[in-house]
Formats: sequence, structure tokens, C-alpha cells
Amino acid sequence: MQMPPPNETTLSQRADIAAGLGAIVGEAHVMADDASLKAFESDGLSAYRQTPMLVVLPGDTQEVSRVLAYCAKHDVKVVPRGAGTGLSGGALPLADGVTLGLGRFNRIFEIDYANRSAVVQPGVANLAISQAMDSAGFYYAPDPSSQIACSIGGNVAENSGGVHSLKYGLTTNNLLGVEMVLMDGEVIRVGGKQFDSDGYDFLGLITGSEGMLGVITEVTVRILPKPPNARALLMGFASNDDAGRCVAGIIAAGIIPAGLELMDRPAIHAVEEFCHAGYPLDAEAILICELDGPEVEVEELARRVGDIAATCGATSSRVSEDEAERQRFWLGRKSAFPAAGRIAPDYYVMDGTIPRGRLSEVLNRISELSEEYDLKVANVFHAGDGNLHPLILFDANIPGELERTEKMGGEILKLCVAVGGVLTGEHGVGVEKRDLMGEMFSETDLKQQQRVKCAFDAGQLLNPGKVFPTLHRCAELGRMHVHGGEMPFPDLPRF
Repeated sequence: MQMPPPNETTLSQRADIAAGLGAIVGEAHVMADDASLKAFESDGLSAYRQTPMLVVLPGDTQEVSRVLAYCAKHDVKVVPRGAGTGLSGGALPLADGVTLGLGRFNRIFEIDYANRSAVVQPGVANLAISQAMDSAGFYYAPDPSSQIACSIGGNVAENSGGVHSLKYGLTTNNLLGVEMVLMDGEVIRVGGKQFDSDGYDFLGLITGSEGMLGVITEVTVRILPKPPNARALLMGFASNDDAGRCVAGIIAAGIIPAGLELMDRPAIHAVEEFCHAGYPLDAEAILICELDGPEVEVEELARRVGDIAATCGATSSRVSEDEAERQRFWLGRKSAFPAAGRIAPDYYVMDGTIPRGRLSEVLNRISELSEEYDLKVANVFHAGDGNLHPLILFDANIPGELERTEKMGGEILKLCVAVGGVLTGEHGVGVEKRDLMGEMFSETDLKQQQRVKCAFDAGQLLNPGKVFPTLHRCAELGRMHVHGGEMPFPDLPRF
């Protein structure tokens, strides 16, 4: 979907703004020509496109501070952007705004094994963090499927997860501190190497804020020693219902796998053709269950999981015999998105989270929606924590098919909320789910969230148009602002 072009006022301002930003970061790091701007017109949710007014690529925190201060002074909107792998349109540019790219922030400053932490810049790829400490036997746990490319700053902005989130948590559970620049140019630090901080949980507030509160310029993450042993079970089932019952049975038994993933028949066949992971092609659904820890524990849990699978009607069950086979099982799961590109011209990745106990019900309803909308679906799930990723297959060249796909996607997300879930598990709201926020939040809820944004960005210049269906002016929300030591409530007692 192509967004409207810049208006004449924007075009007339472009040269002045480019010159002002060029004086801060150097002319070579400001992009204003149409050919260069094309590379930034979309993120991973490629159904939405918009050419930005300008792109600026600062090289350090002070340059980010000066860029934001300049934009605040001249009332210029700013959209922060990491690697551009997001799937909700969170980094979609604005025709009258500056896209602030953080690709030059690509250094790992410190790996502190004693304190089990690493300090990195936001442009460092997720996988690169683990690779940097691999020889020492440590790693960074959250592992999105796009980890080879997605940046850690973007992971913080969207609170990304991955296939091992069930046991090791999302980004928020592995984040220790950030350095962030506010819209007025002020540089703040929240958290640090310590595992907990006193006071309000600002770090939790910032994580998942989708670039609407500030621009992150440094990230401190928790690192973990590699588990001594890890084995994966690959289990086939005759139905999605059987696989769903197995997921519930594993969790009910008190077993918390490192990962517990479900794929249905269309996804299985697409992946097997793509990377030959060794998946059973006669299965309607498969589960990949990874167990890690001391060898004796892994062996016992693998036996128990196998028994649970058998009681749920598993048609096949294999335990990885070596590291290569374990990696091959996961290669298939992590290749699900590119594999879908081989069976349809286009696909639309959904992201919602439901209670685990409603998994079979939701899968059956998605199947019904597939028939109602005449669109095929390949399902992949972080089944252990209820995070769904249905891939709706379509052809954007067929008139009306994209719109039908979006409508079906909206129905899936409404279904997630209706069964007690939420609109997003890890991809964020962005523009994709913005107009569905009312399904989950009341107007009072949304206004309260917007008051938080006003506290950080009173001019509402940072990533406007995302998350909130209607963005109220801060004055309309009764924003509290402390000035000169006085609060704007004269009737309150003074102490």
C-alpha cells in the first residue's frame, strides 16, 4: 500500500533541513535523493510503503542528541529505524518526517563475563552478540527468526522474543539497561549492569515502546552460559488438536522446555521442500520440543515428553542424536517465513498471543476463516507461550486480495483478544494493529498510555501515527508537567 507523496511544503523545506542535519552528521550521512530514499520506504511489513522526506545517519550519541534537538526546534517529525526487519510497520517513514537510521551504531563495547552482561550499540545484529562470546561458552538468549539480521535496538523497541522465549524470556527479561536520547536532545541512562534497579520500572516502560519515547543509543543485555546439554524432540501428530493437547500436557506436567514450537501441514511441507529438515510429511502437525540442562535431567525430561506425546496420539517421535540434528530441526522452524515465499507470491505474517488452553479452538477457527476468505494459511506458533504466527498466503497482483488478506488478519487478531489473549506477542502494534487497539483497550486506557508518551515527547514528534488509533494533543489529556518545582494543581497541599 503506497502512502501519499510529500506535499509542496515538505519539498520546499527539505533542502533547509538537509543542510541543518548535514552540519551535524556530515553531508555524506544525509540522504535526500529519491533513489537513496527508496531503500527506506518500508520495513519487513512490505504491504505499506512511504518515501521519507529525508534520512539521517548519525554516528554517535552526541550526534543523535543534536539531530533530535534540531528537529524539536524546527518541529520536524522523526522516525527511528534499526535494521528494517520489523513486521508491524513500526519503522514506516513519514512523508514530512526524518527517518533516523542507526545502522552506524554497530559496535560491541564490552562483554563482562563476571557480571554476565554485554554492552552494545543498537545497530548490532542479534546473532552477532552470541557469536562474539561463543568461544567463551556464553550467549544471548532471545533469538527471533530474523536474528541474523535484526538489530538489538529494534528488539528492544518491539520487545522481541524467539523460539527459546518460553524458558528464557523475551527481550524485556534479558535487558539490563539502556542509554536513550529524548526528543529535546537530553541523554538519559536507565538501569545498568545490575540485575535490578530501584524506583519506577522505566526500563520496562521503554521496552516495547516502538520508538515513541526516545532513541536508544546503547543497550546492556544479560548473557547466559550455554547449557551443558540440549536435545530436541520432533513429534508428529495426526491433527492440530492432538498437538495442542500435547502442548498443554507438557506444561501441565511442570516441564518448561527451552522451546516448544508447533507447525501445521502446509508449513511442514513448505519448510521440508525449502531446507530438508527431516520433518514427517505424513503429519498434520509437528511439535519441536527442546530440553536443556544437565545430561541426566535432559534424558529424563525427554522420556517424559515422549510419554506425554504418545498419550496424545503422536504418530512419530524422534530425539536429536547430535548437535547437527538438533540444529537441523530448528533450521526448519526458523526457515518457515522464507519457505512460505516459495509457495505463494506474497504472505502476510500475523502475530497474536492466546492462552495455551485455547490453542486447538483458535487453530480450528483460523481454518474456518481460511475457507471463508478463500485464502490459504500456513501456521507456525511459539506454542509454549501461546504466541501465534499464522502466515496468510495471497497474491498482491490480484485486485482486492491484499485487502481481503488484511481483513482476515484483523479477524484473527480479534479472535485472539476474544479468547483472552492480546494483539501482539513480539512484532509490536505499529500501523498494522493500530486500528485494532480499541478491541483490547478502552478509550480511558488509551488516553492513559498517551499520557506516558506526552511525558517523554510533549510535541509528539517521535514516530507519530503508530500504535494509537487517535492521537490526542497532550493538552487535551491533562498532561502533568512539573515546572519550576511547582505542579499545575494549586489546590493540592504543599509540604
